Amino acid sequence: MNTKQAEIPARYSSDWIESLDGRTRLAQAARARLDALQADLGGSDALSYQRRSLAKRIVWLEVQIEQREAALARGEEIDEARHTNNVNTLVGLLKSVGLDRKAKDVPDLATYLQQRSEAAQ
Repeated sequence: MNTKQAEIPARYSSDWIESLDGRTRLAQAARARLDALQADLGGSDALSYQRRSLAKRIVWLEVQIEQREAALARGEEIDEARHTNNVNTLVGLLKSVGLDRKAKDVPDLATYLQQRSEAAQ
């Protein structure tokens, strides 16, 4: 039986988003972040396997960091060394995929209409 999780796993795995219960706010937010990041990188269709892999890791790290920061805001103690390491790793991954938004390649209007017309036939 494959049970969906309501919380982010403590350890990264390539299917961590898919393993979340899609009805939870966490799963929906993680999916929205991944989609937004991939869109900023030019769209998931334009991304290499490597960039898609890094994008999932970026979102996982963001959630880990934010959970620790929320705990800190509640007055709880956190592992500061781990937190700092995660922030530095996140910065490195973001630099690897690029910090600038990339425009998605879109055909001109005439080409787009021609493609739609051909697809409809």
